Amino acid sequence: MPKFTFFPLRFGLRFKLLLLSCFLFSIPLLGYQYVWEMEKYLRIGQEKTLMGTVRAVATALHERPKLFDEQASFLPNVKVGRDLYAYPIVEPIQLDGHLSDWKNRAQAIQYDESYLIEGQNNYHNNTLSFKHRVGKYNNYLYAFFAVTDESIVYRAKNSLQVDNNDLLQIAFTTPTGDFRRYLISTYNEGWLTPYELDINDQNNNIAKQPEKRIQGMWRETNIGYNIELRIPLELLGSQLSFAITDYDENRLEPITMGTAQFKQANQLGTVLVPSPEIEKIVKGLGHSESRIWVVDQHGRVLAKSGDLNGSDGVWSNIAKQVPKSSWYQPIQEKLTWLYNQVLTSPPDNFIDNFYQEGQLQGQHLTKALSGKSAATWRLTTDNKAVILSAAYPIYSGGKVQGAVVAEETTNGIRTLRNQALQGWFNVILAVMGLGTLALFIFASRVSSRIRSLNLQTEQAIDDQGRIVNAIAHTNISDEVGDLQRSFAHMVQRLGQYTSYLQGMSARLSHELRTPVAVVKSSLESLVMDLPESENNVYMHRAQEGVNRLSSILRLMSEATRLEQSLENTELISYNLQQVVQGCVQGYQLIQPNQPFNLHINDKETGYKVHGNPELFAQLLDKLLANAVEFTANNATVHITLTEETVNQTIQHVLQQKKCAVLTIENIGQSLPDEMQERLFDSMVSVRSQTNINITNQKNSELINQKATQQTSAQQTTVQNEQPHLGLGLYIARLIAELHQGSISINNNESQDGVVARVLIPLS
Repeated sequence: MPKFTFFPLRFGLRFKLLLLSCFLFSIPLLGYQYVWEMEKYLRIGQEKTLMGTVRAVATALHERPKLFDEQASFLPNVKVGRDLYAYPIVEPIQLDGHLSDWKNRAQAIQYDESYLIEGQNNYHNNTLSFKHRVGKYNNYLYAFFAVTDESIVYRAKNSLQVDNNDLLQIAFTTPTGDFRRYLISTYNEGWLTPYELDINDQNNNIAKQPEKRIQGMWRETNIGYNIELRIPLELLGSQLSFAITDYDENRLEPITMGTAQFKQANQLGTVLVPSPEIEKIVKGLGHSESRIWVVDQHGRVLAKSGDLNGSDGVWSNIAKQVPKSSWYQPIQEKLTWLYNQVLTSPPDNFIDNFYQEGQLQGQHLTKALSGKSAATWRLTTDNKAVILSAAYPIYSGGKVQGAVVAEETTNGIRTLRNQALQGWFNVILAVMGLGTLALFIFASRVSSRIRSLNLQTEQAIDDQGRIVNAIAHTNISDEVGDLQRSFAHMVQRLGQYTSYLQGMSARLSHELRTPVAVVKSSLESLVMDLPESENNVYMHRAQEGVNRLSSILRLMSEATRLEQSLENTELISYNLQQVVQGCVQGYQLIQPNQPFNLHINDKETGYKVHGNPELFAQLLDKLLANAVEFTANNATVHITLTEETVNQTIQHVLQQKKCAVLTIENIGQSLPDEMQERLFDSMVSVRSQTNINITNQKNSELINQKATQQTSAQQTTVQNEQPHLGLGLYIARLIAELHQGSISINNNESQDGVVARVLIPLS
């Protein structure tokens, strides 16, 4: 089963501090929430202010019954088409019949068969229809009729009758309450001449006299004709009706379609003309930041003042204050552009068609007309702006005669909100930027100090555990400084202890040499004085122990001398191939029963290396001795010399270099996993306890034998083995490092043997 190694993600101090600095983003979120709460309270304040505005306007209109139409109180409801509203006309109207001067012509009312007054039985296939609209400009009531008629019948020339043709009838009451009827018929298209009719004879249209104060124009069109006229407001009261009569010679009776009945005063429709007196009162109050409506009981507009497209509401003056230029103005402009991409800016223009022209509606108005003040918030019809509407009732004689409706946009509040958010985020961005930069610099400083300490710690001890460099002391009084000082003291003490251990072998060798010599000479003197003790088993064991101690001291001295001599060894350039061939041939002679297989890849220039051939021969001798000792059943030891290009890190730079690679492979006991990293340390061996103490085991058996046994038999069973102190591979590593190379020993792929690998850079 494959073994997977998972490497945990590494998070440095800078990343952690940067992650912690993300909590600073909670500050702008709290500020954003605070600004939204501020906007809510500003809206409440705007609502209270606007409610005070409508209350003030309504107070100025209280108890003024002459300002309101008395007939409005008797109307059960207002019907579209019957009850007309003369909307204010901004620009003068030219009576030419083209209707091009009417800006709101698309809002004209369409009259069809549902508005038939006479001739219902003769109406078929949309015989007659027209569009109609009235408006007020200065002291005149303007009206137009866009009539659809299949055939136009004009008044016959020299005819005294005025109703045997297509005609327009007008009926209204004067301001004094008099009922009047007028009829307009013409000989051809052009200027109109209205005639006043006798109101006493309702069945016959008897013309009394022309009315020159009513003026108009008749003009033919592709689908019929247009009538455009004006009536002085001084003639009109509050009741008015228009009727179009379509005369056709093929029909038994004409067809009449109109706004309302026109033959009796009590059947007339109504007309509402905006009150100039109320407009003067409203404009005199000076509420230029609001749009104010004054309506009657049926919601019909009596006066209007103000325009929302040019106003931002009660906070407009504060919101429009331009900040002074400063040194960070270019940065502010870029940030403002960014804020505008995120924040909702107040629209410069918007469309609001919530109210029908001439008549208002809404819950706030319904409550106001019932005697309660109210306010509502709504979106414009194009969903660009938010409008606050407030309504307050107008009382006269204890009854509600109308209401005042005031409207304001929240553009000023939204501008204030955006300015507050921009100012807040400017400060927050500056604080967060400087704070993050300070944290990053602090983290970088701490991180660099820790990395420096880590690098010093790694370079203080080499791969063999020797102290090679000291850690620098620091005077910085913080936790990292304390840690670095602790490490410096620890490495210093370890260096002293390591030096003591490194010199121990030389001191032991020196100190033990004299006692061993004394014991050895004493044993020799004892044999000379007592010749019979030469064959004594205990004498043999004592001599063997002394010889073994002498070998140990010799090996320890040899390792110590080698370490000291390597520093002064002369390095030359030699052919590694010749040294390897000579050593293998010599070892084959020493071990005739052990097969060896040498394979060297031919190379024209040979394997030129820089070092010492005698020392490398000693390295090869150590490796071959280990390979032979651990080879099972006299298996073949394979020696290979090849050339490879390997990657080496030289002064922290990864470089490629050609090296001579010597491998020695044997089949036998494998290496323990826990010992592979310690093989080249001093005084370390992986030999089994049985192999190391074989002599002691056999001598222990001899102790139990009878003293009468022959000394010669005992001598044949005792094997005087070479002691193993774990210095062979340690010496091999020192020699490889002298050649600027490396050495490694690992188990082979099949885990049934060991492969030693030596890399020596080629010259």
